[in-house]
Amino acid sequence: MSDNLKTNFKRVWRHVATTTAVAKRAFPPPTLDAITAAVMTGEQTHRGEIRLVVEKSLPLAAVWAGVSNRQRALAMFAECGVWDTADNCGVLIYVNLAERRVDIVADRGIDRCIDAATWQAVCNTMTAGFAQGNFHDSTLAAIARVNDLLRTHFPATDRRPNELPDRPAML
Repeated sequence: MSDNLKTNFKRVWRHVATTTAVAKRAFPPPTLDAITAAVMTGEQTHRGEIRLVVEKSLPLAAVWAGVSNRQRALAMFAECGVWDTADNCGVLIYVNLAERRVDIVADRGIDRCIDAATWQAVCNTMTAGFAQGNFHDSTLAAIARVNDLLRTHFPATDRRPNELPDRPAML
């Protein structure tokens, strides 16, 4: 069996083995409540919109087709409408639990102000915490950093509607 095929089978198995129960242990209701509060509170201080999507595993067809974490994050960015905010300042934080990978996709308004290395540092905060089983604190630390970045580049100017749900999407 080729190494590529072995790698594909291992990846498929990781996604099959990552169940809803695993996702609920990583992100129990109190953690989801804390994340929701952090997003809501932060969005009152800037014009950005933060959307956290946690996917327990990719659909098997996507895994077998070799869809990358980044490709899936871009698809979720579109599917969740993060691109459709008034100031073009939506940020998607995409978590793939099966692979313990995180990607951030920022709308064009933000992407002009914040470089890829900064976003990667935020992702690294989460993945380092995930490696130690610390989903709660590492996710909140990442959201705090995103809120700081948005506050710096897109400070609040007045009251505005909440354009995206604050509660994480659990897929």
